[in-house]
Amino acid sequence: MRIVEYDNNDVYTYGSTAPVDFSPTPSSVTVGSYDGVHKGHRIIIARMVAIAKTRSLRSVVVTFEPHPRRVLKGKVSGPLGLLTTLDEKIALLSCEGVDLLFVVRFTPDFATRSSEDFIRNVLVGLLGAKSIVIGYDHTFGRDRSGSGKTLATLGSEFGFDVEVVDEVKIGDEHFSSTRIRVLLANGMIEEANKFLGSPYIISGTVVAGDRRGREIGFPTVNLRLSDSDKLLPRAGVYLAQTVLDGVSFVVLMNVGIRPTVSLDGMKTVEAHILGYTGNLYGCVMSFTLLRFIREERKFSSLEELKMQIEKDKITVELYR
Repeated sequence: MRIVEYDNNDVYTYGSTAPVDFSPTPSSVTVGSYDGVHKGHRIIIARMVAIAKTRSLRSVVVTFEPHPRRVLKGKVSGPLGLLTTLDEKIALLSCEGVDLLFVVRFTPDFATRSSEDFIRNVLVGLLGAKSIVIGYDHTFGRDRSGSGKTLATLGSEFGFDVEVVDEVKIGDEHFSSTRIRVLLANGMIEEANKFLGSPYIISGTVVAGDRRGREIGFPTVNLRLSDSDKLLPRAGVYLAQTVLDGVSFVVLMNVGIRPTVSLDGMKTVEAHILGYTGNLYGCVMSFTLLRFIREERKFSSLEELKMQIEKDKITVELYR
């Protein structure tokens, strides 16, 4: 999957600052923030990819970075609670058979562009859209004025067709990022993963901690999140998994304020990787959450904490 960024009418290779030549290519396109890349999103993307293959078009996902709600934060209170950072989104989309990920840098100036301008100059003029696939509730452009109807009207003018994918449900519940956030906030990881279609990801850089874990025989990696708006699930201990040098490891992860050893009230992420003894400082790591083990609580001593971690370790080892 090729990844490019679009900013101020220039196109860059992802991670680069040098503009690249970029000309329109007949494409099947879908547009959205796609936070979480959940099952509902994947159905839309799969339909877009299928059309591309049938009609010999390039398959393109257009997404936005940062999330539009961050730029328009005056209309949003509190943390954004993102389900995926950009790099996590890239990792998930790379498994969906997409040819091109087109990352639009969402700025206050870009937010003022009309939906017609976006369609005319970006989707058609720059990408060469011949087919556009969106979800049933998708809106875009200034004041979210663009819709499937807008696209259909302009499609006849610019030579592209539009397909709107109907609402998708699990039982009586439809797929939504909001529903997944509620499940995560309640520690309902397995239920959230069903809606996501894959395990929830937490990623970041390994940084130095206070070495309390090593002190009691359970060394941990301390994770600095790659995005401060990333949603952390309910405080507690989790069964997780990570991959190092192609080898999968079972992980005992704590998300919370560590009340036994810390008084600052800061929410942190630390993980004990079962069977691994290497130095990971400075490494960028991703963990997938699989199961909620127990609530975080304050212990009367480090020895009592150690005894509980021994029990937690036995619990997660059952899933090796």
